[in-house]
This record gives sequence, structure tokens and C-alpha cells, in this order.
Amino acid sequence: MPEPVHHHVGMTTRSRVRAIGTALLTVSASLALVACSGGGGPDDASPTATAAPVGKRVAQTCGELLPSGSLDVYGKTFTIDRDYEPEKGSPAARIAQQRGRVCHWTAADGASTTITLAVADLPEKSLTNLKDALYERGGSVPTYRVEGYFSLTDGVGRADAFADPYWITATSTLFTEPGGAQPVIDAVRGVVAPSASSTPAG
Repeated sequence: MPEPVHHHVGMTTRSRVRAIGTALLTVSASLALVACSGGGGPDDASPTATAAPVGKRVAQTCGELLPSGSLDVYGKTFTIDRDYEPEKGSPAARIAQQRGRVCHWTAADGASTTITLAVADLPEKSLTNLKDALYERGGSVPTYRVEGYFSLTDGVGRADAFADPYWITATSTLFTEPGGAQPVIDAVRGVVAPSASSTPAG
């Protein structure tokens, strides 16, 4: 993969709060959400943490967030799995704990091909902590139109985008590069915040 491009526009304030940067490098952005939701640090962000949710309920259904036809670009027929339970500790699981919406689609030609989407409506402090953690990890993606990041781990691509106050995250083996997740990110962003764009942190 090409060297990640870091988008530094509007990062002045964020650079001043990076005293915790080293710690955040070892903690996933999903755990950072729990920590800022009521825990005192990484030790409080374990799967057994019971911090009260700080997110607002996401009212849109999966079908509304990702309208029919949005996945046609992948050349497969997908069906939604309404019995899906996200893996503990995953971004989708954290979003579910924050009253967010979690959606999971499976390809008709193979159960191993899936797309997971999760959307949370979070307060500014939570969003800032998540953005800082992902910024430190690297993989900025300016083409998402809002502050966005991408990573590829063990063949599974993960895209994160922040259409404030929404955190959008999507994962799939189909996302082998940032552009692979673009149709999903664009579709969801167009529903929850059609006029959203990157907001300077200062």
C-alpha cells in the first residue's frame, strides 16, 4: 500500500492535546470511546466496562442509512443479517453500546463476504478522542470529504469517517484500499449529514 497521507488542515488544537498520543497508539479508537464515556483510562475500557452511554439514539434504519442499490458497485447481491451480533470490543460493538445503529450484510454467493456498518451520534468530546486516536494511528483519507481514516488488517479493511456529530465506521474484506469503502461512506454520509465537511479542530 502507498504511504498514508496525513491531512494536517485544522489540526492545530489537536496537536496541543497529544500528550496522551503514545498511550492512544496502543489503544483502539473504539476503546477510546468507552474511556471518554465515563471510564478513567484504558483499564476502564475493558469489555466488561459498564459506563453509561453518552451517544444519542440513531433513528435511521439500516435500509435508510444504506439505500437499496448502494452495494451494487461490488458486483454481488447482499442480504441483511438481522440476527448479527458484533464481536465484543469491536468498533461496531462500542457503537451499539452508545445507542448507535449496527448493520451487517452477507453476500448471497458466500457467507464469508460481508459488510458491517455502524453509525453513532456522539458528543464533541467523544468524537475528539476518537479522531485523535485514529490520527495517531495514521491512514488519513481526504477523499471521504470529512475527516476520515482507513486501515487494512489481516485482509479486512476498516474505514472511519466523521460527519459530526456522527461517527461512521465500516469493515469488509472487500475494502482492500480506501476507495473500496468509498461507496458505503458516501452513501451513509449523504443520509446523516449531506452537507458535512471537515471542520477545523481549532
